[in-house]
Amino acid sequence: MKIITSGSAYLDIDAYACCIAYAELLNLQGIPARAVSGAKPNASVSKAVLGWGCAFHAHQPSPTDEFVLVDVSDYHHFDPMVVLNQVVEVIDHHPGYEDYWAQRLGTAADIRPIGAAATQVFQRWEAVGLLSRISQPSAALLATAILDNTLNFSGQMTTELDIRAYEVLARQAKLPADWPAQYFRECQASIESNLFDAVAADLKRMKPESQLPEVFAQMTVWNADALIQKHRPAISRWMAEQGADWLLNVISISEGKSCLLADPLVSQQKLNRLLPLEWQAGMAVLKPSMLRKELLKLGLSNQPEDLLLLP
Repeated sequence: MKIITSGSAYLDIDAYACCIAYAELLNLQGIPARAVSGAKPNASVSKAVLGWGCAFHAHQPSPTDEFVLVDVSDYHHFDPMVVLNQVVEVIDHHPGYEDYWAQRLGTAADIRPIGAAATQVFQRWEAVGLLSRISQPSAALLATAILDNTLNFSGQMTTELDIRAYEVLARQAKLPADWPAQYFRECQASIESNLFDAVAADLKRMKPESQLPEVFAQMTVWNADALIQKHRPAISRWMAEQGADWLLNVISISEGKSCLLADPLVSQQKLNRLLPLEWQAGMAVLKPSMLRKELLKLGLSNQPEDLLLLP
């Protein structure tokens, strides 16, 4: 049995979609596979997405099971059930562990700069000629994951492969033309309904020697200005409780920008070493928007390979 799984902290829409859609593909090919995870979906897996009825399996891995990791390649962050020596495939688009997995798995490690891991899974469906048999929910999941991870195609890591994959999948899933706006507005409503649970569900702690703030949270919403204006004092208080060196990246889809919130001077100084930023009242604006993984790549570009996230 192949167990398709991802990270330990949470499942974003990319990990969620890849687990389910890749398990479906392997089963269609006659390869027994199950999507399994002990992590909870974060706000990017919206109510509408959950309503599509895709579910993970309950499965206790056996000593003979093999593991396929999607949307993660840092072995510090694998789901706790994963046995490192039983990992047979890795599909990811985060930087840092390319050489490690290439040495262990060769071509079974597909780690490359691309907007969404969902695009990599889409390519597997297409390569084996089974795309016409993908279920409508799996097609919709992969399409939505591409939307989210490319920031509605405005993210700097977006490729032509992502754009084409979304077009094909959206047609197959019969998604409405205004699905991007519907999806991101619903994510924002979910985030604002329980703001700090949502922030905590997408918060990562960086190594102290990293060039990035030690506490790094991120959220993607439709309109960042409205959210920040309403919640800024509470956000600053809550983030300060998480540590003295913090950053919240609020990505605004409708405005095509990132609002970087970082009250501590030490946090601002770290970011200033990576990017030309102008800070006003603890906020700097980036246009176009930038994802955490893109900032992480900047931080790693001139650093040793082991400057990665803490377990």
